[in-house]
Amino acid sequence: MREIILDTETTGLDPAQGHRVIEIGCVELLNAIPTGETFHVYIDPERDIPEEAFRVHGLSAEFLAGKPVFAKIADDFLKFAADAKIIAHNAEFDMRFLNAELATLGLEPIAQERVLDTLSLARRKFPGAANSLDALCVRYGIDTSRRTKHGALLDAEILAEVYAELTGGRQALLVFGEGAGSTGLGGANLLTQRPQLLLPRLTGEELSHHRLFIATLGEAALWNAYFADEAPASNVKQA
Repeated sequence: MREIILDTETTGLDPAQGHRVIEIGCVELLNAIPTGETFHVYIDPERDIPEEAFRVHGLSAEFLAGKPVFAKIADDFLKFAADAKIIAHNAEFDMRFLNAELATLGLEPIAQERVLDTLSLARRKFPGAANSLDALCVRYGIDTSRRTKHGALLDAEILAEVYAELTGGRQALLVFGEGAGSTGLGGANLLTQRPQLLLPRLTGEELSHHRLFIATLGEAALWNAYFADEAPASNVKQA
């Protein structure tokens, strides 16, 4: 299943008061594991940045001047999101802003049923506890030392780790087979070859009794295929 972890930065708290989206960061998940594909863009809001907002994300009007306006990046954003589920922390805030931007272009809003709010998920799992993104990082031991200010892509990457903890996604993928492994959020191979094979725990006598039992099942028994290349039961010595 494809999911998109999303975060935005804005000029304020309410699009109805003329505030705009100034940064979008997205991380793609496939079966709860980050694929390495991201979407990140800064946006010129064509307005000033209030001081209180600047203190949160550090994005100034001077920095954003000359960046693309939302109309220029809307198609790329919608193409990246496609029909994936959208995961966001306090998703109502992000969706309200994004849908307001889409509405100004006459585009369809992102449907509510596509959106999962990790804040609501955390509140159900930890009722009465602090469930901000920072609080969840502390609870799960997720390193946020690189996060000196809010940034949409960085926060989306951190939220991907939190989402994995909230949903058990770190154990979502385990593949066995030749050349296969299991990867977690960091992409490390968690399934490694044992350096020395374990010795058999069955004695030779037990194996002999087992083969004699298989002989009673007839030549068509599937178990015979496992013994085709092995020595006859009478030649097996007790370990």
